[in-house]
Amino acid sequence: MISKLVKCMLLIATIAAPECLFAQAEFPQRIVSDRKNSVAQQQKPYVILISADGFRHDYAKKYQAENLLRLSAAGVQAESLIPSYPTLTFPNHYTLVTGLYPAHHGLVNNTFYDRGRNDRYSMSAKTKVQDGTWYGGTPLWVLAEQQQMVSASLFWVGSEADVKGVRPTYSYDFTEKFPMADRIQVVKDWLNLPEEKRPHLITFYISEPDHSGHDHGPESEQAAKAVKMVDEAILELTEVVKATGLPVNFIFLADHGMTSVDRERPLTVPKSIDPEKFVVPTSGTTVSIHAKNKVDIKPLYKQLRKEAVDYKVYLKTKMPRKFHYGAKDDKFNRIGDILLIPEWPRVFSSRTPSPGQHGFDPSKVKDMHATFFAWGPAFKSGLKIPAFENVNVYPLITEILGLEYTEKIDGKKKVLHHVLK
Repeated sequence: MISKLVKCMLLIATIAAPECLFAQAEFPQRIVSDRKNSVAQQQKPYVILISADGFRHDYAKKYQAENLLRLSAAGVQAESLIPSYPTLTFPNHYTLVTGLYPAHHGLVNNTFYDRGRNDRYSMSAKTKVQDGTWYGGTPLWVLAEQQQMVSASLFWVGSEADVKGVRPTYSYDFTEKFPMADRIQVVKDWLNLPEEKRPHLITFYISEPDHSGHDHGPESEQAAKAVKMVDEAILELTEVVKATGLPVNFIFLADHGMTSVDRERPLTVPKSIDPEKFVVPTSGTTVSIHAKNKVDIKPLYKQLRKEAVDYKVYLKTKMPRKFHYGAKDDKFNRIGDILLIPEWPRVFSSRTPSPGQHGFDPSKVKDMHATFFAWGPAFKSGLKIPAFENVNVYPLITEILGLEYTEKIDGKKKVLHHVLK
């Protein structure tokens, strides 16, 4: 029996369908009504890409996420997923769906300054988050829709914006208030749509255990409970999906890890940075300093080098290559002229920092590494693989779904091709 929500998805025009108005109440769904899968795309498999924000590489074993461990044991388990620098939420979620390092896709931080626009982007500014002109690359859902494959998003960085003029066919604006049971029901209803309307790519975002890790630290009881909550949600989701009988592949991962920091001795942003001469959009684990006049860069750089204790000072033109975050990489001119990078466990903060933090160099701080598990009909069984960079998730998903891409990306198909049957 077709559910009321599915009927509403099909009717779409809610003005002419009063019975659908409930779907437009507290959590309105965006639906692009003129989309459908081509006949060829209807034959393709399905991918649900799940991110549990801040789910560190060792959390599943550390906090006994039994369902995730069992499900992934029948598929693929990576030692860890190496996030891109900076190891923050917005840059890495967008890297996962574009295959590009942050400096190449444009989201270089959760908050950053764009010199050309003379404007700031912030993850908390809804108007910026929903403006597609801030985003580079071609997100997976855009690639899918361009090739007549229907996509859906129950939250993901970039999915609220019209990147290249395209949004997912089905999507919701992010809200923490959306109950998990309702989210799972939405996925069920999407997968019960007729073949021509059914999404083959679904992104599914969970904001835990990141919040608990920040507020209480990664070693806390609260972090453990958050991991358990995520584990139970994944079991419920997989049971619902299994009942559809569809060939669905699951990829469970995270944007970054989480680590404990020194709360007693926060670093202060140096007073030698004159706000009349420089713009500093954010601090924390990266302080990005933009000069209003280029002649002021070198004098400040020299001064900061003299002052630096427990942090490194870099010119954008001299950033270590491993970061993919220097002048040559800065496609959108959004990286500061000078960068201050604290040495773990110190962080820049004007007040007592929260117990858990991320954003550090993943080559030095293993706690920054995230989880990667995958299972389903496309994946080999019982396979354990070494750590790999998160730019390689994009070409893996395109290979499963049979999507072609022509733009240059940083990820390589060859890195994960062997995990597929």
